Amino acid sequence: MSDGDSPDQPVGALLARWRKQKKISGQTLGELVGMSQAKISRLENGVSSPDPQDVRRIAEALALPPGEVDRLVAAADRPSDRFVDWHSTEPGLPERQQFLRQLEVSTREIRTFQPAVVVGLLQTSEYARALLTGYRGEQDDDDTAASPLAVSEAVAARIQRGQVLYEPGRKFSFLMTETALGNQVCGPADMLAQIGRLREVSTLSNVDVRIIPQDANLPLPPAHGFELMGDKVVFVDLFNTSLLSRDRRTVRHYQQVFDTLDSVATSEISTLLDKYQSRYVRMLPGSGA
Repeated sequence: MSDGDSPDQPVGALLARWRKQKKISGQTLGELVGMSQAKISRLENGVSSPDPQDVRRIAEALALPPGEVDRLVAAADRPSDRFVDWHSTEPGLPERQQFLRQLEVSTREIRTFQPAVVVGLLQTSEYARALLTGYRGEQDDDDTAASPLAVSEAVAARIQRGQVLYEPGRKFSFLMTETALGNQVCGPADMLAQIGRLREVSTLSNVDVRIIPQDANLPLPPAHGFELMGDKVVFVDLFNTSLLSRDRRTVRHYQQVFDTLDSVATSEISTLLDKYQSRYVRMLPGSGA
């Protein structure tokens, strides 16, 4: 480790310092260890969680002293021993969506739970606009309030995120409560479009959409939504920011939570979608209901 390095720096940042000190490009390093330059960059910038085996391969390829190799591998294997579990992400609405997209495009398997609204990757533009406008209205502080332009940019970024559903080699598991269908966050016509979107996406072979019925016996309280990127990252959305953790024990805990909630969900969602479709049809102007 160079004199300017702190032992509390992320593993990726330390590896980047060593690489630059040895005047090796990311492309060259990737070729040495059989990784893409993009993967090296994600690891160094903290977008990807450092895998201990990858860290060892990189550190040895950089010809680091054996003691430094072991130290970096140990830090990657026990991140919670050195870092706070949860880290805040970008506060701005568009920035949060772009940050999430970065995480999602580098992940092969994504699992998401939402207790009150439709999962972000499944949202229509108008549904997303209604939600994000609501977040904007919640911000009283001029420093954190999002402008209408920021909301529009965030909506566009969220819809762009949804394109990942159609990329080959990816798997998605989406879990919601029935409450998400009943919470009318936008007009009935837009809610109908959202239900149509759920029907459409649920037919994709790589997408599993499951819903927890209202009469299910919940094994634990569905406190808040979260997104799991493989076994590396868990992401939680808040009103004024977002939090993520790369701590392995934290990620495993959320995987267990997902599995527990999923155990009372159903993949036979057509009947539930029909129920709420009928409700919103009756609410349309001129429906005669």
